[in-house]
Amino acid sequence: MNYAARMARLGTETAFEVLARAQALEAQGKSVVHLEIGEPDFDTPVHIREAAIEAMQSGWTHYGPSAGLRDVREAIASYVEKTRGIYAEPDQVVVTPGGKPILFFTMLALLDEGDEAIYPNPGFPIYESVIEFLGAKAVPIRLREERNWTFDVDELASLVSPKTKLLILNSPHNPTGGTLDHAALKAIADLASKHGFWILSDEIYSRILYEGTHESIASFPGLRERTVILDGFSKTYAMTGWRLGYGVMEKSLAAHVARLMTNCNSCTNSFVQKAGKAALTGPQDSVDDMVAEFHRRRDRLVAGLNALPGVSCTMPTGAFYAFPNVTGTGMSSGDLARAMLDEAGVAVLSGTAFGKFGEGYLRLSYANSLPNLEKALERMGGFLDAKLKARTR
Repeated sequence: MNYAARMARLGTETAFEVLARAQALEAQGKSVVHLEIGEPDFDTPVHIREAAIEAMQSGWTHYGPSAGLRDVREAIASYVEKTRGIYAEPDQVVVTPGGKPILFFTMLALLDEGDEAIYPNPGFPIYESVIEFLGAKAVPIRLREERNWTFDVDELASLVSPKTKLLILNSPHNPTGGTLDHAALKAIADLASKHGFWILSDEIYSRILYEGTHESIASFPGLRERTVILDGFSKTYAMTGWRLGYGVMEKSLAAHVARLMTNCNSCTNSFVQKAGKAALTGPQDSVDDMVAEFHRRRDRLVAGLNALPGVSCTMPTGAFYAFPNVTGTGMSSGDLARAMLDEAGVAVLSGTAFGKFGEGYLRLSYANSLPNLEKALERMGGFLDAKLKARTR
């Protein structure tokens, strides 16, 4: 079969591959603790589910505008103003089935072949995948453990060229849990203003913070017009399977992104959008409770990882991932991740699933119960102790 050459440039998301392998082992009777998938292990709050049922029963089961239902876009604009201090109008909002279409459509609308896009590495693998798929050049900016998983702005400046069209930010960050502070954001904003490139700010974990408050780069002077905010409902409201996300951007770009929606998806499910509106405008107790529980899990998991032989782990300040350094085990990230699943029954991801600079690390999602995290730590400790003893014989 002769496929388009661009398909060779399209990557994947390893978490789903590891999940499939883990489920295959479970089907054979093996016990597996799942720390590979980035999905809150909480039910979608009741009032959101009830809003979807009511919307279905009220007839919200037909086509809607490609950009999203007007009242839903109004609710999103109001939410963005409340949470970021940024004035937004409904015509700046595009609602999509999940957050990834905003990522894909933004790059489709902005990047020509030969343009350059700078993205965080280690980072969400779909960034690099889409950049290269479109024939643009993916330029990695390295995130460093010694900088608490932020990057050096001087290093970023050295990567900017006349061909730089886009910078991707992700804070709080997947896979490290790091966040960009005010000083870093200001320096990046100054750089963007000087060189005139766009910023795609992936803020999908903006509500999952353990210290401080979320700050969007779009709130800096002159940046609102050149920033696309990507956010959604999957992480904040435990709505991964609902597939509901949105982008907030300059109006003319929003029109282009809406046209891409027309060509690709027609529109986003109407009753799901109504559920999303209920999520934004209804009680937020469930979000606060979920974040408090993630906080407890984070503290226990990081302490447990730092007690394992050959492992050290920084404390994530957001999201629900730990990114431990495993160079002390003497194994590569890939080999260790495979062994953890096959021999220890713990599904984790190799740091290299998030780019070449992820070598030497693993990603663990603590979107699992404390008892399961304890079980995972016990199994990992047993595996590493056995390896250490075998090595010293």
